[in-house]
Amino acid sequence: MNTLDSLGLAKLNPGTFAGAWRSAVGARRVPSQNPATGAVLAEVCASTAEDYEAVIATAADAFHTWRIVPAPRRGELVRRVADLLRANKDALGTLVSLENGKIKSEGDGEVQEMIDIAELAVGQSRMLHGLCMHSERPAHCLYEQWHPLGIAGVITAFNFPVAVWAWNAFIAAICGDTIVWKPSPKAPLCALAVQHLCQRAMNDLDYPGVFSLFVTDDNTLAERFVADTRVPLVSFTGSTAVGRHVAVAVAQRLGRTLLELGGNNAVIVDESADLALAIPAIVFGSVGTAGQRCTSTRRVIVHASRFDEVLARLTDAYRQVRIGDPLSPDTLMGPLIDSGAVERHAAALEEIKASGGEIVYGGRILDRQGYFVEPVIVRAQPGMAILRRETFTPILYVLSCRDLDEAIGIQNDVPQGLSSALFTLQLRHAERFLSAAGSDCGIANVNVGTSGAEIGGAFGGEKDSGGGREAGSDAWKAYMRRQTVTLNWGTALPLAQGVRFDPG
Repeated sequence: MNTLDSLGLAKLNPGTFAGAWRSAVGARRVPSQNPATGAVLAEVCASTAEDYEAVIATAADAFHTWRIVPAPRRGELVRRVADLLRANKDALGTLVSLENGKIKSEGDGEVQEMIDIAELAVGQSRMLHGLCMHSERPAHCLYEQWHPLGIAGVITAFNFPVAVWAWNAFIAAICGDTIVWKPSPKAPLCALAVQHLCQRAMNDLDYPGVFSLFVTDDNTLAERFVADTRVPLVSFTGSTAVGRHVAVAVAQRLGRTLLELGGNNAVIVDESADLALAIPAIVFGSVGTAGQRCTSTRRVIVHASRFDEVLARLTDAYRQVRIGDPLSPDTLMGPLIDSGAVERHAAALEEIKASGGEIVYGGRILDRQGYFVEPVIVRAQPGMAILRRETFTPILYVLSCRDLDEAIGIQNDVPQGLSSALFTLQLRHAERFLSAAGSDCGIANVNVGTSGAEIGGAFGGEKDSGGGREAGSDAWKAYMRRQTVTLNWGTALPLAQGVRFDPG
């Protein structure tokens, strides 16, 4: 049985799940392309406006029942999905590699991340705690509690076609929300495969309508989703430009957003850094997923005393990066997602040359099937405009600094603020980097690279990176509404702040 068959997929698939799969006879088709070959893997029937209405109606109806299911029992549904993910990890990881271009270990790792966040969510389902506070009035109780919010709309990007959905969906589900997913049209098969597993779990435990899905490459339908007042929360992962539009559209209707947007992440290497740690971290951060992670390492800021050594060791490491079939166990870097990504990569290289950057390694568009490029190392010049943008391809800029303060200034002097890292053996440098006057990013690591966050912490960034937080810590609160409760168990009616009101 091939990968598509084992995950319930065919050469032509319905793209809408609203309690059941909806056939879309005559609907426009969304092709799923293998970026390593350019071949079409399968096609998906795009959701229509009628399909969308069915999805929202199903999710809204299911919410009325799901919200009163005890939270630990909601956790059992997530646990069941996790069991199915374990049983299908190899097949789903392979599909991620086929459709996205990630190497197989990264594809499998993405599925493992789904399993990990499911386990976190199951535990969290017994810990949706509110605070108990002392009232200033006698015979009164004052506390807060958390209630389900409603439909959580989840819009995901191609680069993490399944894990980012899980960050949102599993936490939202244990919070009592129902989930509507609009995946990237560049990775629809991964979404359909996950929805098939969710369907089995919902059928097994008789909780229909918790997880729904619609696939579209039509901006009109996506705009309708974002503007829909029946969807109180929209979680969007993607570019800063689109994220700004989503934020405005949702804010106009006083909805909530979780925005996980672009990154322009830097690694600082100080004079004491252990390069046995720093070099592998930089290479994985810049080359992993072909530079198509929001946490990919874009910039390396090196103390002048170590600059030549770091540049030489990075260049040597890049020469050893094996580019090719993402399913081959020897491959370290697969393709870019599509021809548009290759064009943006080539345009960035031309801009680098025109602005005085020196390409130290790489720069070729590989002449083979698929969308393969060489990873690039650039000796960058301060003030290059491209340093302030996220190209989303494997281009690494290396800059020199005189001291840590200058390095932090260079790191922070970009619009984005997602992930950051410092390699040092000096405690004072580490504490300086982690202080309020240090990294301005949502993620700050010491002797760990910018890419590869664990699910136990809240994930997200600042500034143009969106400000949202997903996954662990107290990120669950974004999917619920807070209610402050005052309970008078006495026989009098004292007012707060000592106010007296006696109508006689």
